[in-house]
Amino acid sequence: MAVPKKKISKQRKRKRRTHYKAEPVITHACSKCGDPKIPHRVCPSCGYYGGKAVVETDLD
Repeated sequence: MAVPKKKISKQRKRKRRTHYKAEPVITHACSKCGDPKIPHRVCPSCGYYGGKAVVETDLD
């Protein structure tokens, strides 16, 4: 069974993990209302997706 000979130091472990970062959320402008929304999702402000009303909103 593979067992490490020595303990990996905190510094060495953290150097390896410096690339594990959360990526920023990408947003695009909604084609109907222009508010920012996540791609391939229904617009939370107007309820449209692909030019069609999908969800009823209180703003209408």
